[in-house]
Amino acid sequence: MGRLDNRVAIVTGGALGIGKATAEHMAHEGAKVAIADTKHRDGRKVAASIRSRGGEAQCWRLDVSDEEDVRSVFAEIHDHYERLHILVNNAGISGVDKPTHAVTESEWDRVQAINVKGVFFCTKHAVPYMREAGHGSIINLSSIYGLVGGPDVPPYHASKGAVRLMTKTDALLYAADRIRVNSVHPGYIWTPMVEEHLEATGDPKEARKQAAALHPLGRLGTAGEVASGIVYLASDEAAFVTGSELVIDGGYTAQ
Repeated sequence: MGRLDNRVAIVTGGALGIGKATAEHMAHEGAKVAIADTKHRDGRKVAASIRSRGGEAQCWRLDVSDEEDVRSVFAEIHDHYERLHILVNNAGISGVDKPTHAVTESEWDRVQAINVKGVFFCTKHAVPYMREAGHGSIINLSSIYGLVGGPDVPPYHASKGAVRLMTKTDALLYAADRIRVNSVHPGYIWTPMVEEHLEATGDPKEARKQAAALHPLGRLGTAGEVASGIVYLASDEAAFVTGSELVIDGGYTAQ
């Protein structure tokens, strides 16, 4: 038996990186997985790969910053699988790397629309289905930069701090409905987002070496290592865990 047998999970941003690894790990543990991403072609490939290994997954195109799109797609997913138990709010962007005084309003708003409003919209439209199911688990992807500061990408850091406190609020609001809400705080994980961020430095090899050195374990994490933590929070093993912060950062925030 799998740890997520008979569960239905939505993974936003499930086409690449942590989202892809999470979809794969959840399917391996028995969940029926709805991959929701703007990168529909990549998401369909992930879903097909999962099915080829005996799992169940489908992909829906979704823009988490558009509430009507979220409402409509979540309704389609619910109609398809007839229930919903797990939501992984993983979709996110890093945004511009400028000091605060140089960030434009539109640059700021774009990051908040996806990273913050996206979590709000997806949670809002998942909760009724979880209430119908009688229980649920919502896992929000924050960051080490939802816990500590850093002298770069201010819109991103602000968004991840917001996600951390949104998690705690919703954990309290929905505890009586048996809906658990937790946040995950990865360090530097080798994903397309981090790769793109490091390439922007002009010397990605040196930037990766420096990023790895920030972690006491001396390396970047893998998407699979984060996915394993997300599966734990989604499973009954975490039945008494809500409003918590699961930090998967190679010791970064212990310093």
